[in-house]
Amino acid sequence: MRDRILDCVEHMLIAGGADAIRLDAVAAKAGVSKGGLLHHFRSKQALLEGVLDRQVKRFQAELPPPGSPPGAFTRAWLDATIPDTDVPAQAHSDQVAVALLAALSGGPEVLASFRRQYEAWQDRLADDGLDPSTAYLVRLAVDGWWLARLLNLAPPRDDLHRQVRARLTAMLQDGTNLQDGTNRP
Repeated sequence: MRDRILDCVEHMLIAGGADAIRLDAVAAKAGVSKGGLLHHFRSKQALLEGVLDRQVKRFQAELPPPGSPPGAFTRAWLDATIPDTDVPAQAHSDQVAVALLAALSGGPEVLASFRRQYEAWQDRLADDGLDPSTAYLVRLAVDGWWLARLLNLAPPRDDLHRQVRARLTAMLQDGTNLQDGTNRP
């Protein structure tokens, strides 16, 4: 039941933003009583914490463990956050958008939790065996890509989407070469 409730909250976040997340609306969409919902999630904040926690765990599962080859974490970061092909706006596959909406809408405690997780990810990026500025630039590009997508601020679409992703992939290769001293393209 918990996963069904969180699935509904994710769909509601994508479709209507945080204002759509009301306990009675979530219970109705999930097909549970309000008491059943409250048994698992005592508040809107708890719902958003649950969504964020689940998204972070899913994301973590796509990332390589510490000690992986140089650049592996940053490459996995890119692969897990910007798909090879563009997906329609507000698609349920916008898992990063779901996490961002939950983090931004869940109140200061939820956002603080997400910031702590992000700091840990940034530490991994900085220690990934790449030129640190390359890893940071890739992370900032990914962050900007998702912000543009989330707020519909002219995100790159179709061929431009593929070109941006290809350029970021090339930056990763260049950063690996800079770090290992080969300086080859």
